[in-house]
Amino acid sequence: MRETFNLDEISFSGVQIYYYFVDPKRLWYFSHYITMEHNSDLVEIGKIIVSEFYKREKKEIQIGRIKIDFIKRSLEIHEVKKSSKFKEASKWQLIYYLWVLKNLGINCKGILNFPKEKRIEKVNLTPEIEKKLLEILNNIKRIVELPKPPNTHISYRLRNSPYFELFMA
Repeated sequence: MRETFNLDEISFSGVQIYYYFVDPKRLWYFSHYITMEHNSDLVEIGKIIVSEFYKREKKEIQIGRIKIDFIKRSLEIHEVKKSSKFKEASKWQLIYYLWVLKNLGINCKGILNFPKEKRIEKVNLTPEIEKKLLEILNNIKRIVELPKPPNTHISYRLRNSPYFELFMA
């Protein structure tokens, strides 16, 4: 591991990590500033869930390009999701946050929260997971650098996506 790490080295946002697992085409569009989230009711619902279920917590802590839903005093960082439908994507988004913080000298625990399902899941950063994350970051870089969005299968799970109209183009 390197001796130094600074916020300018955070080349991806948590959303990009999440989109890598949900759909590479969405990752490409988002990374090229073709964003649809501002029109999304689902994004607004997510923000309402965080504010309603976690009223006492300081919300949306931004560190470089990452936005953490909230941090508890015990150095637990929490990522809140409306559902566990894209649990793997959510898990890797949180792993990325843990990795960034670790490289800034802050060792934290990770908790995925699914408040509507009344579930939480602990997420740990291990050397094996870090190695896999570095592979994922290289794959994301490769996708983002493509001259046009990759061809991907339109999943039924993405029909409610704010990007759905672009996917059909």
